[in-house]
Amino acid sequence: MKDFIAIDVETANFEASSICAIGAAKVRDGIITDSRYSLVRPEPDRYERRCIAVHGITDDDTWNAPSFGTVWAGWQDWFSEGLGEGEEPVFVAHNAMFDSRCIREACGIYRLDAPERWGCTLKAARKSIPKGMLASKSLDSLCAFFGIPLNRHHCALDDALACARLGIILLEPVV
Repeated sequence: MKDFIAIDVETANFEASSICAIGAAKVRDGIITDSRYSLVRPEPDRYERRCIAVHGITDDDTWNAPSFGTVWAGWQDWFSEGLGEGEEPVFVAHNAMFDSRCIREACGIYRLDAPERWGCTLKAARKSIPKGMLASKSLDSLCAFFGIPLNRHHCALDDALACARLGIILLEPVV
C-alpha cells in the first residue's frame, strides 16, 4: 500500500469515545510526508488510573484541549490532500479494531463521518511473520524486530509514525 494515513489514539478511560490524544502520519507513494498530533478533551471527560499509567496523559493536560470533533473536522482536508478526486483515504492502525472503534464512537458523538477503509499492521504482521519468530506482535516488538525507532511508546504521534513505517513494510495493496 502506497498511500494511507497511519493513526493512533489514546483513551482517558475505558469508554471507546474517550480519546485524549490522537496522532497521524500521512504516507504518500510509500513515504511519510507529514504528521499531526493533538491532545483532545475526552468524552466522557474523566480519567482512569490504569489509562494514565499507560500514556501519562491527565486531566491537567487536556482540560483546555479541543474536542475530538474540532480536531477531526479540522484534519479532514489534510487526510484527503494528495488523493484523487473523490478518493477516500485509507486509515491504518496497529490493532485497527481498537483505533477504528474509538474513532467511530467519537465521530458518532460529534455527528461526523467515520472512516470506512482500514488496514491493520497487527493483522499484517500475524499473516506475514511466521509463528514462533517473535514472541509478540506488539507495536514495540515489531519495531525492535524491523529496526524502526519508537521513542515514546504510547505517545499517539510516535505510535502513528511507527505504524506508518510498519505499514510501508507489511501492508499489501488495498483493492
